[in-house]
This record gives sequence, structure tokens and C-alpha cells, in this order.
Amino acid sequence: MQTITVDSKEQGAEEICNIVRGELEAGRLHVLGLATGSTMEPVYEKMVSSNLDFSDVTAFNLDEYIGIPADHENSYAYYMKKHLFSKKPFKQTYIENGMAEDLDAECVRYETLLKENPLDIQFLGIGENGHIAFNEPGTSPESVTHVVELTQSTIDVNSQYFSEDETMPTTALTMGISSIMQAKKLIVAAFGEKKRAALEKLYAGEISTEWPVTYLLDHPDVTVITDQKF
Repeated sequence: MQTITVDSKEQGAEEICNIVRGELEAGRLHVLGLATGSTMEPVYEKMVSSNLDFSDVTAFNLDEYIGIPADHENSYAYYMKKHLFSKKPFKQTYIENGMAEDLDAECVRYETLLKENPLDIQFLGIGENGHIAFNEPGTSPESVTHVVELTQSTIDVNSQYFSEDETMPTTALTMGISSIMQAKKLIVAAFGEKKRAALEKLYAGEISTEWPVTYLLDHPDVTVITDQKF
């Protein structure tokens, strides 16, 4: 596991874009796994303002809320269109359908697509409780794309993005731990003191089901970009 220590999210975004540029230029980036949330916004801003060409790159997103349509301003499909897809063309983009009538079938469909398009790079953020994607504490390392009940901790953090008269979804579709670990390279972005506890668990070097981020210790190519010093 490699660590790149930066002074700000903006510097971190630049480091991520440098890695992506290197993989593109080497011909190793064909499928890119994307994440959402405030941590990723400067990354996508930097990607949009760059000359990086993703027209031959297929993109997959980690997760999506269940029960809100893709055109809802708090769906992750809307987030990706707003911050990246409407400004940078990709060969193809995929995100789970949170409005699917048969959620189990949707999980199988998405996992099949992932197997047909192996991830070269996967972007990851870290939840304050150590979740990666929406894989909450206790998630099996063998998990594939699945339906998840969000923990109260995650709901409390994410509800800030919903207006007072809206109810935040309590369930989501997410790539599983096993799905994520299939990526050839993982880039983890974690900024701010609130992410320190999860990072400490990762750097302690012991895998724990209660801190899903520690599953990354079993991956051969992980780069952590953070403003926290250890």
C-alpha cells in the first residue's frame, strides 16, 4: 500500500489525475470505477478542466440509492451527470438502477457487466465508520453487488444533502467488497479529521469486518491519498 500525503483536497485531486493520466498514456486504463460524495468533487473538477481523454473509457459507479429516480438531484446518477458525464465524454457509463422493480435481478445484471468489463482503476472514498462504497460494517469480504440497509451513521452523514422536507433513502445498491477487490488498482481518497479513525484502522494492519476499509489490506495495488499524517 502506497500513501501520498497532501495538504488539501485540491492537491489530492491533482495527484489522482496524475495517476489516471499515467495509466491512460500507458494504455492500461479502459474501465474506470467511480465514486461520489464531496471528496470526489475536486477530482472531477480537475478531470473536467484537464485534457484527459475518456472517449475510449467505460465507467462504472460504486452505488446508487434505492427509490429515487436518476433525474432526482440527490441520486448518484444525477451527481455523475452534473460533475463529470455532461462535461467529459466516456465510451459508456453504467450505474445501478435504484428504481428497478426486481432489485435482486438488477444486482445480478450489474455484477455481470462488471465481470464482462474488468475494472482497471477503482476510485474509493472512506466513510467515517470505515465503509467503502455502501459496504457497511459487518459486510462479508465475499460480497458482490447487493442491496444494503444503510447504518444510522451513514444516514446521519448523508442526510445533509437532502432538504428538510425530503426523506433520505435508507437502502441502496452497491458493489460488494469482492466486486471492488477485482479492480487492478485502487485509489483511495480520504481528507479531513473525520476520516482519521478509519484510516488509523487501515494503517494498523489488521483486517476487521467491523471496519470494511481494512479489507483493502488484501489488495496488491492500493494508493491512499490523504491530508492526514501518520
